[in-house]
Amino acid sequence: MSSTSDPSSTGLQDFFGNYWDLFAGFILGIAAIFLHMNGFAYLAVLFAGMAIASFSFTVSEIAEILAERLQEPYSSFVLTFSAVAVEILLLFMILLESSHGAHALETVKSGIISAVIVDMNVLLGIAVFVGGLKFKEQEHNEDTSSTYTTILLVASVALLVPSVLGYSPNGSDDSLLIASYIIAFLLGLYYLSIFIFQTKTHIHFFKATARSRIFRLRRKRGKGEEDEEEEEDNYIFDRLSITANLVIIFALIFIIGIIAEIFASDGMQIATEHGISAALAGLVIAIISVSPELFTAIKAAKGDQIQRVVNIAMGASTVSILLTVPILMLLSPLADIRLTLDFNSLQIGALILTVILAWKTTDNGETNYVEGISHLMFFFAFAVIAAFYH
Repeated sequence: MSSTSDPSSTGLQDFFGNYWDLFAGFILGIAAIFLHMNGFAYLAVLFAGMAIASFSFTVSEIAEILAERLQEPYSSFVLTFSAVAVEILLLFMILLESSHGAHALETVKSGIISAVIVDMNVLLGIAVFVGGLKFKEQEHNEDTSSTYTTILLVASVALLVPSVLGYSPNGSDDSLLIASYIIAFLLGLYYLSIFIFQTKTHIHFFKATARSRIFRLRRKRGKGEEDEEEEEDNYIFDRLSITANLVIIFALIFIIGIIAEIFASDGMQIATEHGISAALAGLVIAIISVSPELFTAIKAAKGDQIQRVVNIAMGASTVSILLTVPILMLLSPLADIRLTLDFNSLQIGALILTVILAWKTTDNGETNYVEGISHLMFFFAFAVIAAFYH
């Protein structure tokens, strides 16, 4: 006896399953605007944060479709750029609030560092942990992690320069600002050389050295890649061209920017009123901007594609410093805001220790769940300090 189900009900479930994030984003975004206009700051921040996360999830989904068509290393670029664009928007909107007080400026600085902390410890940690539970060990190209950790260590040391000048007995605010612009310019040049390195001269450094076990298992069973794509046949973004999907991504990022303005203005007001530390506020911003990538990384780890996880986590961290800093430094004078790169000891210390930990857990080209737990432990320790650091 065979059971039948209502085709219309199944179709509705599939439709909602495919586009829940878009519906949630629009509903939550409209609610956030309404609450903001009527003075409900707490609810406006909550709804705006959830709307940004929902729209960012859609951006991540579309970016993943583009990534599958472009292949590595370009696929990871699409994923990381889409996430970093949201991060830059959020930080810039908060930067605009700095005219009302120094707390917003410190939150922006904390957000820059926290993005790397979250990428390298939460995203990488959870994905490695989940993948380690399903597979005893997962292999990736050790040249990838070695290159990224070297880049991040150099970038971290570069960010130390303005901070050290801040302690100079003959230092001045003007020299600190000039040094910040010079470092931002050098980071931008550094990124250009890395881009050429990744896409032209050393592409093989960022590709997996072997196919995953799941892929080999499917080949043995005689299943082609077509079976994997059948589930997504009804997803409209799968049928659109690369150009159309890029236009949609930019449109969604524009909408995120509008909602981010509400999140920034009401969020800074709440943080100031309740004495929430800039470190903790920056951490919240980083988690919101990184959350869509997290789902992609977990999915990749469960599919034994740990190489993709490493590319996303470390690639996003690299772009977060080498692009976010120069872009924010470029935009700050346009908004008549004096942004300097004098990070505090907690931020620089946590950044350098994160890079060292990532180097130790990935340098042999293998990961396991204990290494994932180690990254998560480091993050929770940092979060406790961030909550009480003033």
